[in-house]
Amino acid sequence: MSWSLTIGRFGATTLRVHLTFFLLLAWIGVSAWLKGGAPAARDSVLFIALIFGCVVLHEFGHILMARRFGIETPEVILLPIGGVALMPRMPEKPAQELAVAVAGPMVNVVIAFLLFLVLGAIHPDNLARIDDPRVSLLARLAAANVFLVLFNMIPAFPMDGGRVLRALLAMKLGGVRATQVAASIGQAFAFALGFLGLFGNPLLIFIAIFVYMAAAGEAQMTAFDEAAHGLSVADAMETRFNAIPVEANLAAAIETLLATAQHEFPVVDAFGKPIGLIVREDMLSALKNYDREAPIATFMRAPIETVRNSTPLKAVLDRLRGPRAAVLAVTDPNGLLVGLLTRQNLAEMMIIKSMRPDWRFGRG
Repeated sequence: MSWSLTIGRFGATTLRVHLTFFLLLAWIGVSAWLKGGAPAARDSVLFIALIFGCVVLHEFGHILMARRFGIETPEVILLPIGGVALMPRMPEKPAQELAVAVAGPMVNVVIAFLLFLVLGAIHPDNLARIDDPRVSLLARLAAANVFLVLFNMIPAFPMDGGRVLRALLAMKLGGVRATQVAASIGQAFAFALGFLGLFGNPLLIFIAIFVYMAAAGEAQMTAFDEAAHGLSVADAMETRFNAIPVEANLAAAIETLLATAQHEFPVVDAFGKPIGLIVREDMLSALKNYDREAPIATFMRAPIETVRNSTPLKAVLDRLRGPRAAVLAVTDPNGLLVGLLTRQNLAEMMIIKSMRPDWRFGRG
């Protein structure tokens, strides 16, 4: 994600912090300083930082459980509204998804339990005084973890409680129908949250927007996975495209760009095998730095990601969902370029399958 800084790495997961998070800390610090001076500002910033430390541990609870089921998470990003683990997918088995969803809140349960042990007593009134500086820091932190558990377990998708609900529903209704139900509940919750935000806390509106969009996106992604079931890459690939030979120059590449509506161009060697990729932005940037006769090898992206045409389509969806791969070069058993697989191809295929679930593709 842009506008974020890397602050650490744990295994295969990079921990990043969005710059708006530092704005949140600054806003909290200044607000506390105006009310109580430097000590209040220091305590408030420390308290928020510790809460977000618990949020990171919460996210790694999900990550470590998902890793047990073969799912690696490339990034965790801290935002002002909380932490987001960029998990490429959830386990397909409902019981495994249930375990991943519960793992995060269980981390907060353990943290709260340990803090209550250190404090030696539980004072229920402290749970309602999370923002009262007169209450000890540990007591407020314990209360914050209780709040994180309760809030995350609200059965509104894509929150942890919503994922628990979807996993339980999937055991009876199947994955697609369970996601639709859970996403609808999540969107209804987002509307209610946004409505409450109109009467006091603007942050609730931003959280509501995030919840609504995430619920809609998850429902669309699940429907997409279902549409891809049983199809191969050959069924969805684009077969009418222009490739650029590696010996071409910038002038030839620009002419190809102007002659087509294509934005991604595979670069092939003399045998028709893909060796690189040039996108529209690369050509426009090259116009500023190179002359007409400049070989395209000087500004092409290499190597290009490839996939066999016989590969199950569902197996490559995660590769196209990532931030880097805008296109995959489809090759035959001999390594020759036979097609392109783009996000637009997949979107069009999904539209067809949603309108006609029984539609059979003939190109595979």
